Amino acid sequence: EDEAGQAKIRSGASSPAFTNFARDAIGDCMRRDRRVTVMTAAMCQGNKLEPVREEFPERFFDVGICEAHAVAFAAGHAKTGLRPIVTIYSTFLQRSYDQIFQEVALQNLPVTFMMDRAGLAGPDGATHHGVYDISYMRVFPNMVVLAPGDGPELAKMLDFAIASDVPVAIRYPKAPAKDLGLGDQPIELGKSQVLRWGTDGAILALGGLLESALDAAELLAQQGIDVAVINQRFVKPLDDALLEKVFNECKFVVTVEEGALMGGFGSAVLELASDRGWEARHMRRLGIPDQFIEHAEREELLADLGLSAAGIADKCRELAAVASEVA
Repeated sequence: EDEAGQAKIRSGASSPAFTNFARDAIGDCMRRDRRVTVMTAAMCQGNKLEPVREEFPERFFDVGICEAHAVAFAAGHAKTGLRPIVTIYSTFLQRSYDQIFQEVALQNLPVTFMMDRAGLAGPDGATHHGVYDISYMRVFPNMVVLAPGDGPELAKMLDFAIASDVPVAIRYPKAPAKDLGLGDQPIELGKSQVLRWGTDGAILALGGLLESALDAAELLAQQGIDVAVINQRFVKPLDDALLEKVFNECKFVVTVEEGALMGGFGSAVLELASDRGWEARHMRRLGIPDQFIEHAEREELLADLGLSAAGIADKCRELAAVASEVA
């Protein structure tokens, strides 16, 4: 522990970025499967895809600053039996919303969306924060939406996507991707992962904030609060069976996402709880509030928004106190 009595938080500063893992995973898929093609919209450098372009020039397409064309082009590839990957910043994929709807989701085509910079983009500010993709992707029938908890899991999710016959969207942040040791099991549709179990409460962690959720659980354990930590993996479809167990056995539930709360992951969980009639009085959502977020370093913004390990632990302590009063 440090002088403030708080558990030292894992440092991922020296870990490769999620973007690096994405690039390497794309290259691996292209080596194994000649059906895999890549579309980007003037983001070859930003997404660190130069090695992929150099190795596979005949299957790599940079369409320039025209995201709508990139998605429509990918849909055309999918119709011919190819397995296209569209790799674009989350915030810029919004420009192709009609094509995602008309050309991909409606046709139920196997296009994979690799949404880089999903979450807070740090100093790039409000125009580049990719916080709306969960809300705008999960509404489409046929669409599967995932978020990896660490770098190796991103590669497994891409393998899952390429093997799928439906549209798949994978979101990941501009952040280090420390290997959290999530195991070697392949991704199974709609299945989350229990990393630790406790009935005092549960943290449902999505994507790049999983490490902070694990650190928060360690802080809480030092104070005698035993919480479950779930590596959510899927926003759509949700793991109904596991969530039912969580709501039935845990005294409180906290969802954690690096995305807009309105229409986001936490909203999806609340919708399911409402549909199933689960008790959700002691559920709270942590994420991006209904406001534009200014520029600052990502870790600073996460702390300000209550999305750091300390912030997550604070919310859990608050709910644990309320739950104990009710009991």
